[in-house]
Amino acid sequence: MAKLTLYYATNRKHEGKDRWSPTGYGKNFSDDGMENLRFGMVMLDADDNEIKAALGKNMGACGKGDGESLAKHLTKCAETATIQAYPEKIDPKLADGRQKNAKFGSLAMFTDLKSAMEKNSDALIYIHGFNVSWHEAVGAALALELMLNNSALRDPKQHVLVILFTWPSDGLALPYVSYKSDRSEAAGSGYAVGRGLLKARDFLAALGKKGLCGQDIHLLCHSMGNYLLQNVLKRIDQFTPGNALPRLFGHIFLCAPDVDDSVLEPGYPMGRVHELARSVSVYHNRGDVAMVVSDYTKGNPERLGGGGAARPSLLHNKVNQVDCTPIASGLVEHNYYLGGHTNADIRQSIDGLSHDDKRRRRTQDGNFANVWRMT
Repeated sequence: MAKLTLYYATNRKHEGKDRWSPTGYGKNFSDDGMENLRFGMVMLDADDNEIKAALGKNMGACGKGDGESLAKHLTKCAETATIQAYPEKIDPKLADGRQKNAKFGSLAMFTDLKSAMEKNSDALIYIHGFNVSWHEAVGAALALELMLNNSALRDPKQHVLVILFTWPSDGLALPYVSYKSDRSEAAGSGYAVGRGLLKARDFLAALGKKGLCGQDIHLLCHSMGNYLLQNVLKRIDQFTPGNALPRLFGHIFLCAPDVDDSVLEPGYPMGRVHELARSVSVYHNRGDVAMVVSDYTKGNPERLGGGGAARPSLLHNKVNQVDCTPIASGLVEHNYYLGGHTNADIRQSIDGLSHDDKRRRRTQDGNFANVWRMT
């Protein structure tokens, strides 16, 4: 059996009598409010043979590795996982700076993460999308970590540690009702993530240059998780002095983003996302059924995760978009970030390859320097 550990943060309501050793997390916000965050670890046992089979499976045009089936297996394993939250001692009515003799779970987890990253590990924060339960979120995060660390094109000296942020996405598969509910909860959860990132900013600032480990932190948002990020920007901007947002990440990956196709343009809700990172990559798929459903049954404008940016020429030069249509497959074609070639392309960015590196399975598409097509 493989023993796996996952760090997490959540604003979901805990299940069970003990909030520090819960049995799980549900579909509602924490009783202490939507911005209240719990930090902790999930420890589970998984079948080695199932993992090896999924990682080694040839998926044709998608490449090597079946991340979706791996996520399903790990979701089942999460049902019997052990959860250990970092204990806190705070007054929820007071701002962090006004707490006396406080004990923050965030500080304890950041300290542990720093120790883990010092062993040649980059960290990647993963924010899931619409209609995802607690167990499914854990399964997807661990599958993402295993896929990234088993890419044939990776730097073998570098490890990637995935950190899950999970928000109260229904997980009920009610196409119309739960979509509207999840969208509202994603907006509220954006403030919680923003609060967590501000805590991370303050932690890093307190370390100073001598205390930094030299590794990078990255961010990957999937589907409606990108709408959550849209609201993260508002909260960070409110608590950041000056005219620029803090550069917290090496790379930001917007995968199958369920947001408007104009959202990255100047003056639009995510027009400043590039300020948070060295590079931003948008992965989209014209055959993504979930994007079509979002367009036509939910009354949304064209989705960024479908045809890509409406006007690529208006994007900041740090923003690149990658068309995954030629290699995406499956009934829904929505979780292709877990597929071999797309996942490997994400890993190559983490490892520092430039967008035009010849080792990538992509070609420049059209007359734009920031538009690519997977091959």
